[in-house]
Amino acid sequence: MTSSVNELVAAKALVLQYYLDFDSASSEAVADVLGKHTSVDCRFQFVHPFRDVVGADSAAREFWIPIRQSFQPLQRRQDIFFSGRNRVDGGQSTWVVSMGHLLGLFDRPILGMRPNRKSTFLRYAEFFQVDSGRIVDVTLFLDILNLMHQTGAEALPAATGATIVTPGPRTHDGLLFGDPSPEEGRTTLDLIMRMIDRLVAVDVKTTKADLVLDWTEDMIWWGPGGIGAPYTQDRYIEQHAGPFEAGLEWGYHCGHRMQCGEGMYGGFFGWPSLAVRSTGGYIGLTPASEDQTFMRVVDLYRREGGLLAENWNFIDHLHFLDQNGVDLVARQKMLTGL
Repeated sequence: MTSSVNELVAAKALVLQYYLDFDSASSEAVADVLGKHTSVDCRFQFVHPFRDVVGADSAAREFWIPIRQSFQPLQRRQDIFFSGRNRVDGGQSTWVVSMGHLLGLFDRPILGMRPNRKSTFLRYAEFFQVDSGRIVDVTLFLDILNLMHQTGAEALPAATGATIVTPGPRTHDGLLFGDPSPEEGRTTLDLIMRMIDRLVAVDVKTTKADLVLDWTEDMIWWGPGGIGAPYTQDRYIEQHAGPFEAGLEWGYHCGHRMQCGEGMYGGFFGWPSLAVRSTGGYIGLTPASEDQTFMRVVDLYRREGGLLAENWNFIDHLHFLDQNGVDLVARQKMLTGL
């Protein structure tokens, strides 16, 4: 194996060991586990309203302990796991990607949501930059609007697509724990970025003619809470692309922090990804505005032959709504009194 492949194997092993230690640790030990596997100056980026922080102690205090206090015991149910060299920086950095759900009993209020005392799923996507045997950068997306839909939060309108517990790949082969396959990963990422480059090159409405170039007919777009999961090309246009483009005016593509692929899987995230202007009514919540605001976005994909078959999308909706004058957490707290 080449040095690059060896680094990817070691990065995967590090993240898997971190998960093993973290998932079995008590809330009191979370900071110690984070500190064991991360650098002293590790940067943690969390979705709104949680703050970006530096260091294990801050990450435990600001994010993980509140999450664990509300949802316990917390069980990781991982659906996708892969590694790769970051195309954004010319392959200089090594990244590991994990996606799935955290399952817990929702027993204590959080973000204004009433606990339902039932099994509840926290949909997540997490990105780790690994360097010299330590995790040096972590970005974690939680689909909070999906959580709000599950718990019947009063502040949300209905989604345009189906809001469900999002499954993993149809092929059940998304956990790439073994040695990486760089060639297949490059092919997957080439296809993904060809599709993205075409999408952001011009400001036009998405059509069936666009989709057939890169997607299978029975594609499924596993979208975030507030939008949902359209199935097939036609329903993707009807239930996502159409409403999305009707509520927002395109600004520009901000780029990505990370792009990588392995085998038939690949994807990216941006912090932010898109600049858009609300024309009013996006996911039933945003007012019209003259200002451009920014979306933080994750897209992970499964390739099937020469086309894309599945896409798991996350949007930091609370962050985007906050920029548009909609504080969904404050609204939810007002409605529940929590």
